[in-house]
Amino acid sequence: MALLEIRGLTKFFGGLRAVHNFTVSIEKGELVGLIGPNGAGKTTVFNMITGMLPPTSGSIVFEGRSLVGMPPYRILQAGIARTFQNIRLFGGTTVLNNVLTPLGYRIGYNLLDAAAQTPRYLQREDEARAYARELLETLGLGGRAEDLARNLPYGLQRRLEIARALASRPRLLLLDEPAAGMNPAEVAAMVELIRYIREKFDLTVFLIEHQMGMVMNLCPRILVMDFGEIIAEGSPAEIQSNERVLEAYLGRRGYAAAG
Repeated sequence: MALLEIRGLTKFFGGLRAVHNFTVSIEKGELVGLIGPNGAGKTTVFNMITGMLPPTSGSIVFEGRSLVGMPPYRILQAGIARTFQNIRLFGGTTVLNNVLTPLGYRIGYNLLDAAAQTPRYLQREDEARAYARELLETLGLGGRAEDLARNLPYGLQRRLEIARALASRPRLLLLDEPAAGMNPAEVAAMVELIRYIREKFDLTVFLIEHQMGMVMNLCPRILVMDFGEIIAEGSPAEIQSNERVLEAYLGRRGYAAAG
């Protein structure tokens, strides 16, 4: 059984077809890239997987369990976490608190424990803080734990968003353009970071990205969308030489000229 099995996923917004018959099977441990022009429907696919949008039709099955109709917090609890194309941090609170927030449902105490400051409450809080600090160290943010999230440089804000996603201990991590707005050195560092956390946390990663060099270097399997549909799937070499991809996404000049 695949970890994530999507069949015939379709989304209409009124009379506009945003996604049509999106079908993919992702095995445990894979790192799969999803590319395509702006407006191709990539983020809409992620929004349907995570319950932020209901599909018009089609199925989404994670570890044998249907996700269609499940609210986002239940999907998070089931083992799927994500980042966003536009960073969504709690800018007015600390870096540490940003990572602690998604740990709440795992802490294992009730309101009475919290009000009475019971030993169970104190122990669970200490455990949560220790794990959050461990994540920050892993993501290179250990020295910024008490800084306000909005005061971090852009590249570190991207890392913080990944740390927050990892706090829920996902088995599937969806990354929506994690290298957006980064310079070449930051992109190279992000590639190494994704490889590292995938190995360290035994993750399956599904990635949207416009940085073509990053996708080609990072993802053994790539899907290409155009006008809401998958138009190609294969290895980086196969994608680079696919005529339909060159026409729809990379332009007639081909990957070498476009990249």
